[in-house]
Amino acid sequence: MAQMTMIEAIREAHDVAMAADEKVVVYGEDVGYFGGVFRCTAGLQEKYGKSRCFDAPINEAGIVGTAIGMAAYGLKPVIEIQFADYVYPAYDQIVSEAARLRHRSNADFTCPIVIRMPTGGGIFGGQTHSQSPEALFTHVSGLKVVMPSNPRDAKGLLLASIADPDPVIFLEPKRLYNGPFDGHHDKPIVSWKKHALGDVPDGDEEVPLGKAALYREGKDVTVLAYGTMVYVAEAAVEQSGVDAEIIDLRTLMPLDLDAIVSSVEKTGRCVIVHEATRTSGFGAELMSLVQETCFYHLEAPMIRVTGWDTPYPHAQEWEYFPGPARVGEALKKVMEA
Repeated sequence: MAQMTMIEAIREAHDVAMAADEKVVVYGEDVGYFGGVFRCTAGLQEKYGKSRCFDAPINEAGIVGTAIGMAAYGLKPVIEIQFADYVYPAYDQIVSEAARLRHRSNADFTCPIVIRMPTGGGIFGGQTHSQSPEALFTHVSGLKVVMPSNPRDAKGLLLASIADPDPVIFLEPKRLYNGPFDGHHDKPIVSWKKHALGDVPDGDEEVPLGKAALYREGKDVTVLAYGTMVYVAEAAVEQSGVDAEIIDLRTLMPLDLDAIVSSVEKTGRCVIVHEATRTSGFGAELMSLVQETCFYHLEAPMIRVTGWDTPYPHAQEWEYFPGPARVGEALKKVMEA
């Protein structure tokens, strides 16, 4: 085990995968010489050469399109979109080509690509560097969607994603790159190297896709969260005094429905937390699934705590960001119903 930040864990996963399989190639905007805007690929070009880790033009559709072609020819591209907000020009390539390739070719071709994207807010990035577009991808059949909340899972899930034979959208909450964040922006930053989940296993140890993690046991209410919201939920539980069980979904597609059902059947209540906008967010799908599978166990209406249905603000970031106060209010409300 080694203590790592999420940035270091992601870099380590690249290194392990590239060392094990020469078909793994890494590229994107500033990914090669510069090592990525967040340094997640630092040192890889120097170690593996310019043919396996290289810079791409500022052309997201081109980055994804060439990755699909490489995958069809047997390579395993791991590409970086510099911010999730920049992925929209490549959306057609992802939806119409990458997600469909296995099916439209009757499995003659597959598309083993990983599309990494820093996602979410909390860094004063404003409208174009803070979006959470996960629901746009969970809606598309043929894609897997992953969002780790800590360095240990980041390395293991990325290794599993690279090994997967189909396209994976790998979303990295950038507010968690250097340490856990509980929504209290006015408190000192805590490093992952002082947190238990900063201990990252050595070698090629995968975390399986499609398996949620029980982050905190509780008996009063189930909180479904992922990414940064896992720690916001934890802070809300501590402040509210509600004995909530926190499920870190980790993989949104495929979803670990068994873990969700098991928890909700135990607690009888459910609060769903995500940073993305409310309408048609992934929380709506979670509510529908819980309603369908746990209806006779629910003792109160479910509650969503999400971002607002507005463009992500800069000056009012902490009014938009679903913080511990809003989550705590939801926990108390669902307990009083």
